[in-house]
Amino acid sequence: MSMETARTAGRTAELARLSAQAERLAQAGASFADVRHLRDERLQLAYIAMKGGAGTRNDQIDRSLTASSQGFGVRVLYNGAWGFGACPGAADDEQSLLAACDRALMVARANAALRGKRGTAPITLTKEAPARGHFQTEIIRDPFTVPIEERVHLLRTVACGLRDRAGEFAQSASAHVGARRQHKLLATSEGTAVSQILTHSSCGMKLTAAQGSLVQHRSYPMDLDGAVAAQGYEYIERVDLPSHVDRIADEILALLRAPVCPAEDATTLILDTPQLALQIHESCGHPTESDRAFGEEVSLAGGSFLTPDRLGRLRYGSDKVSLTAEALTPGALGTFGWDDEGAPARRTPLVERGQFVGYLTSRETAARLGLERSGGCVRAESWNHFPIIRMTNVSLEPDPKGPTLEELIADTDRGILIGNNRSWSIDDVRLNFQFGCEIAWEIRKGKRTRILRDPIYGGITPEFWQRCDAVGGPAAFQMWGLTSCGKGDPMQLMAVGHGCPPARFSGVRTGSLS
Repeated sequence: MSMETARTAGRTAELARLSAQAERLAQAGASFADVRHLRDERLQLAYIAMKGGAGTRNDQIDRSLTASSQGFGVRVLYNGAWGFGACPGAADDEQSLLAACDRALMVARANAALRGKRGTAPITLTKEAPARGHFQTEIIRDPFTVPIEERVHLLRTVACGLRDRAGEFAQSASAHVGARRQHKLLATSEGTAVSQILTHSSCGMKLTAAQGSLVQHRSYPMDLDGAVAAQGYEYIERVDLPSHVDRIADEILALLRAPVCPAEDATTLILDTPQLALQIHESCGHPTESDRAFGEEVSLAGGSFLTPDRLGRLRYGSDKVSLTAEALTPGALGTFGWDDEGAPARRTPLVERGQFVGYLTSRETAARLGLERSGGCVRAESWNHFPIIRMTNVSLEPDPKGPTLEELIADTDRGILIGNNRSWSIDDVRLNFQFGCEIAWEIRKGKRTRILRDPIYGGITPEFWQRCDAVGGPAAFQMWGLTSCGKGDPMQLMAVGHGCPPARFSGVRTGSLS
């Protein structure tokens, strides 16, 4: 028997055990049950190069982590109320599986009794056809088998290169690589039995420099998690951090000499893809989460201005703006085969030519909205978390005949181009926002001119997107990923994707953090 045949047989046996328990829960009165097993592996490595006192220099590994966790998570819907149970254990740990199932059933029965006393409406779910199969991220080079010496050499080269290029102005330089792999099994009382192996890899670098009291930061490819994709170590090799060291260091030196971004009430703004991805995340992704729209996240993460009465009625953006959610793009961070309640990966329009038309949904919220099926957006961070609505790949669709970034700049008489994010603030219904960024370039008569430091821009979400007058084309489209999207109580972090080309907005308020 080949190794792959043995793995397939093992998954089949493990799914059979989960399926038997899902059926047992149904026989005990559950109208629906899903039984999950998750084995989670993580790897992180970071290197830092610092300028010490009296001009001394030092560099070292800043963080080295390998971690793993595995266990069962079970949901039960009983008499219109949810129950959840979780227990650590390997996939063949029958005792842990039974404990998680029994706990979920007990909690569901208790919640159902409370629901009856309070007179609240029962939870119902949209239907899903039973699914069978296996999904796996395609990788060329396994990030978990790359020798640590190779990873350390890459990070030392990058961090020390940044510090040395910035010279006396360098304060610290860092670089990091990471990877995560999830082995997921899911069986439901409806007959779904699926397995998935999801892998992602990440890398990035950051430089801090100072001149007197002025401090500047420059990161690549973007702040937060850097470059992240559902690929193997070949993605890190393709990002090629060392080839960008000199440019990033030279830009931070220019920022120390640059004027601040001027304050203007209405200027033309071009957002490059790293910044536009975060703009999409905060002002489109989160407000289209249907649980927010129903007010179920108000206690922690806030609500949404995109309330159900506005679905199909609100003008969200200009006719250049079409936003979609999907879990189908190969290599994207929000891509999978099935979500954590058995819905297959799908594509859902959120905004079509400026009109608000859709939500990120679960089977529960889809039923409340009168939809025939969910958007397949339910995921849990780990086995011991209750699955909730999360973004998949929420993206701004390119204009089929749209420009490249350089063509967009050439078509702009006067404005600014903004790069990577540095800070942000947005209200609890995702309406009023302000972003502070690392760097901007002044545009005059179709050309980049001087660098501007500490740029900020702000606006009101639908007004901002209604000011979008140009969206880049397919050649300029880039998919980004975030691994630390926070939501839920207790907090859950999730990996999500955002694709976009650069885009231009007119009449935007800009200024400086300084």
